[in-house]
Amino acid sequence: MQNEDGSFDVYFGPEAPPGQENNWVQTIPGRGFNLIFRLYGPLEPWLDKTWRLADPEPVE
Repeated sequence: MQNEDGSFDVYFGPEAPPGQENNWVQTIPGRGFNLIFRLYGPLEPWLDKTWRLADPEPVE
């Protein structure tokens, strides 16, 4: 689900937070995982490096 400001929250963990099942990626407890961000047809701000993907932020 998209936030009001146009951003998205994606949750990673063994279980989905209540009400966030559509924005959740299941992980396996005790095992690592990698995040990969892929752009299809990136726009000029990505190419001229005026836009940058923010680092993931942990939430409780």
